[in-house]
Amino acid sequence: MPLIAYSDDDMASSSTTKLFGRERSLHDVLGGGTVANLVLWRNRNLSAAFLIGLTVMWFLFEIVEYHFLTLVCHIFITVMLIVFIWSNGAPLFNRDPPTIPKIVLSESAFQEVAAGFHKKLNRFILILYDIACGKELGLFILVIATLWILSTITAYFSTVNLVYFGFLCMMSLPALYEHYEQEVDYLVSKSNQDMKKLYKKFDSEVLNKIPRGPVNKKFK
Repeated sequence: MPLIAYSDDDMASSSTTKLFGRERSLHDVLGGGTVANLVLWRNRNLSAAFLIGLTVMWFLFEIVEYHFLTLVCHIFITVMLIVFIWSNGAPLFNRDPPTIPKIVLSESAFQEVAAGFHKKLNRFILILYDIACGKELGLFILVIATLWILSTITAYFSTVNLVYFGFLCMMSLPALYEHYEQEVDYLVSKSNQDMKKLYKKFDSEVLNKIPRGPVNKKFK
């Protein structure tokens, strides 16, 4: 299906805003590091290898029905056999035996990762708390509806399929959005304006007509 073409006048006539109201580039939003380069396909070979590896893992667990512990054991068996053959055959070919590189992680690295995870977890909990308090009724209803849809979807698909589908979206949607950023931002802005108009109409015709009890002044 060909993409819908919009003229420059159409783009300029609408107050187009960036997706999710962001001001930075998508690369900076994703961290600007290795993960961002991987997701946005800055290094095509690395991104392709990662996607192929995920596809192989999905094929083994979902199609072949490989068990995780069985796969881990077989990987260790294969690695140990390779090391055994390499170590014992190296002198015959005047080669050095394999060596295991030392992996050293400083305490500051662990603290930085833990602090970053703790900060994001707290922020996520605060966002959920604000939504659950019902300060924005429309957002509260939207989140409830989204969670209900997800719970319905998970009843018909296995966890492996959902995880693999999530990784596929992660490896494709950001790169596609970056390529068609202007068109997507324009469509989202127009849709957002239409949704706001519908919500105002729903609020004035339905929500405002719901009878509510008097509010105690001390809770204002």
